[in-house]
Formats: sequence, C-alpha cells, structure tokens
Amino acid sequence: MNNNLTKAALNLLDQLKSSIDQIQEGDFDKPCSILNDSTIGQHVRHTLEFFLCLIDAVSTQQIDYDLRKHDKFIEQDKKLALSVLNSIRDFVSRNPSNFEMEFSVNYDLDRESPINIKSNFHRELVYNIEHAIHHMALIKIGIKSVCPYVKIDPGFGVASSTIRYQKEQEHAG
Repeated sequence: MNNNLTKAALNLLDQLKSSIDQIQEGDFDKPCSILNDSTIGQHVRHTLEFFLCLIDAVSTQQIDYDLRKHDKFIEQDKKLALSVLNSIRDFVSRNPSNFEMEFSVNYDLDRESPINIKSNFHRELVYNIEHAIHHMALIKIGIKSVCPYVKIDPGFGVASSTIRYQKEQEHAG
C-alpha cells in the first residue's frame, strides 16, 4: 500500500485513540447539546464502522457503508471502542495491497435503489481518512463541551491541507 496513506490513517487512528483514552467513562456516551444530543461515542462508532466496512471489503471486494452495523455497544463502551480501534490500526499497519472493488450507495429515501461504482481499496482508504477527519472535528467539539479536561492534538480533526496552509500563512506573515 502507499506508505503515505498508511501513515495518514495510522496518525488519525492514534490521535483518536489518545483522545478516547483520556475520556472518563461516563462522558463517552453522554449526550452533547451542541452536537444535537449525539454523543462522542456515537461519532467514534460511526467513524470506526466505516473502517470496518473497508476491512470486510478485503474478502467480499464490495463495499456499502450504508450496511454498517450501527453497533450500540461500540458507542457506549469506551473499552470496546478502543479494542475495535486497535484492530483497525493493526489491519492498516499490515499494508493491504490495492485491489478493485465495487462501491454501492443508495441516495433514494423511498426505495432500495443502489448505485454501483467501480472503486479500489486505496480510494476507499482515502475516503475513510477524509471521513474520519470530518467526524474527528465533530468529536473535538463534543470533547470541548463534555470533557474539556481532555488534551487534544492541535491537528485533531483538521485536514492536512489546512494544516499546511496555516503553516504557510504563519511563515508568510
């Protein structure tokens, strides 16, 4: 696998793990009003389940994020979430090779009407990285609201292009 993709995914997973490690048990599944009463755990579960779909695609060569499990235990149990995260991290660190797959998605709210698109493992890993960054930005909001005692990496939930741009602006100014 492209070493840069592996490094980026592992960096995000490590940031997420570090933050989850610091959250006190009762705060992981505490509703957060600023997040429309969703919880940090729900956003963590959602993020991890997209990676789990990618892991499943290795054997099926098909990926459909709509069919993820929505496992309530992951969003309610910080230790289970960390265990799942560590499994995902182990998978990514093994550098799976690229392969073609079929991506399915359904945007029709009234009926089952999937759209199938050719994709590949690397493309879906890139999508998972971008998706994780987006949800980590929401998780950061939840952490600042529910558990401000957690120390968050400044780049947590920030796209690498944004970090590079900010650095350029600092050096230019």
